[in-house]
Amino acid sequence: MKYSEKEFTHLVKQNKSSIYTVCYMFSNDADQVADMFQETLINLWRGFEKFKGESSLSTWVYRVALNTCISNERKKKRNSSTLPLSMEMNLWEDNDNNTRQIRQLRERIKLLAPFDRAIILLWLEDMSYQEIASIVGISVKNVSVRLLRIKEQLKKMSQQ
Repeated sequence: MKYSEKEFTHLVKQNKSSIYTVCYMFSNDADQVADMFQETLINLWRGFEKFKGESSLSTWVYRVALNTCISNERKKKRNSSTLPLSMEMNLWEDNDNNTRQIRQLRERIKLLAPFDRAIILLWLEDMSYQEIASIVGISVKNVSVRLLRIKEQLKKMSQQ
């Protein structure tokens, strides 16, 4: 398939919230989220002409975003000697009850292995088991089993 820059821009506009959500689940820092988002866009652009249409574009976008974030996390583990910059104000802070619950869930999800984190993220995005299986490259049955185990793991974390 031959794609134009205009079509790529349209693809990004349609999927930017999904890309951002994936990046957000793999970082604690707004700057890192922005960096991963940008790196995902670069990877999408590089692979855009090679997209074969074997899955939907949105499925392909999720897969690229997840792979980019997982690769980024592996790089961080190898180069863990950097120090984060501190800010005077925290733009992420909000103290209402819903925000606290979301933050707690996010922190628990961050403790999961990257692959499990990807699966629960896609499930939280209301994707079907079939779509999740297609994105992460496992069977629908395996998605079902893994989600059950992930939910049990998250439940145990909340009881500690």
